[in-house]
Amino acid sequence: MALTSTIISPRKFRQDVYSYSYQQSSNIPLVISVLASIIERTLSRNERIAKNCRFPLSSRSAKTRVFDCNETPDMTIQSYLERIFRYTRAGPSVYVVAYVYIDRFCQFYPEFRIGVRNVHRLLITTIMLASKYIEDLNYRNSYFARVGGLKTKEMNKLEVEFLFLMKFKLHVNVSVFESYCCHLEREVSIGGGYHIERTLRCAEEIKIKQREETRFDQTALFLL
Repeated sequence: MALTSTIISPRKFRQDVYSYSYQQSSNIPLVISVLASIIERTLSRNERIAKNCRFPLSSRSAKTRVFDCNETPDMTIQSYLERIFRYTRAGPSVYVVAYVYIDRFCQFYPEFRIGVRNVHRLLITTIMLASKYIEDLNYRNSYFARVGGLKTKEMNKLEVEFLFLMKFKLHVNVSVFESYCCHLEREVSIGGGYHIERTLRCAEEIKIKQREETRFDQTALFLL
């Protein structure tokens, strides 16, 4: 998937992220397209590396083989991320933090390579954990499992394995969050200028505002 500035304008990107509504928005956040673009390019690069490698990538990643699946899901990264959004309504910040986890995971295990056999399971695991880290209310693991096309037992195992492999280092401070936002912004257009959420508090602030607006509307209807 190629992502260019001709597809997403600065104004549209900024407006989409900052005006995201947790209760009413049905539009797919643009950060999902940006993340999908990064993952797709990573897959293509790793496939080229695999062709020139004497040993299969999976055999070089024994510790992380838990994410390998026997059958490759017949779904693009973009479609998979959109499916997760439609059924979980996880906010844009969740995908930024999930990207932090994926990048951190790859740094912890340089021998690991994202491939078609592990990318979907890695995405649903990191998004679920990022959602738990950011959001106040979350679906059960069994629900994320159904959304991701897994059994609940598999989802639980992936969560535990990921936590231990990461040594439970899932904290993402504001400065780290901002640096990854800047990286994602550069993916939209060279030179930057686009703004994803700038603090981890943004999601909570939006939800509080939405709840206040809902209560106000309900009160107004009652008075009328």
